[in-house]
Amino acid sequence: MMRIVVITAPDFVRGEAETIGRLLDAGVDRLHLRKPASEEGAMRRLIESLPEALYPRLSLHDHLPLAAEYGLGGVHLNGRNPEAPKGFAGLRSRSCHTLGELTACAATTDYRFLSPIFDSISKSGYRSAFDEEVLRRASRQGVIDARTLALGGVEPERLPLLRDVGFGGAALLGCIWRDTSREGLRQTLRRIEQYRNA
Repeated sequence: MMRIVVITAPDFVRGEAETIGRLLDAGVDRLHLRKPASEEGAMRRLIESLPEALYPRLSLHDHLPLAAEYGLGGVHLNGRNPEAPKGFAGLRSRSCHTLGELTACAATTDYRFLSPIFDSISKSGYRSAFDEEVLRRASRQGVIDARTLALGGVEPERLPLLRDVGFGGAALLGCIWRDTSREGLRQTLRRIEQYRNA
């Protein structure tokens, strides 16, 4: 089964803790807390508003020392935060934007995001950077593997194609946060379940 990771919207949103809980309860594998402009206190409040039972399934993009302090399951490395906190023993993931980056960080990460695979839903003008045949060739060469998750413009209906290309899963952002009403989220989760198993 394809691994599904959800990344939070960059700004804090009303009812976010409840939405995160519903996503993880519904079968999303991991949730990434990504708030690049946040203050540490605001991130603490979000973490503390979540049940501690969910902490092992959370990864943190910013204020990484909080991951060890609260016992979160992972940290996500990128240009802003290139290294895990000293002594951190949880999962390490990384953002990659080229196939060369995927190869370079394969030995030091548990999984990686490659983006943008499709035109972004949440970032206007953020266009796909990869041709499908290039991705298929990278998969045949082992550059894209089960530990590589597609990010950027991923809708549930695209999950079968991503599996066929060789991705181990997908990271979702725009398709989740555009409608977090109870019914909107229910429909999105139903589509994820339908297509991740297709």
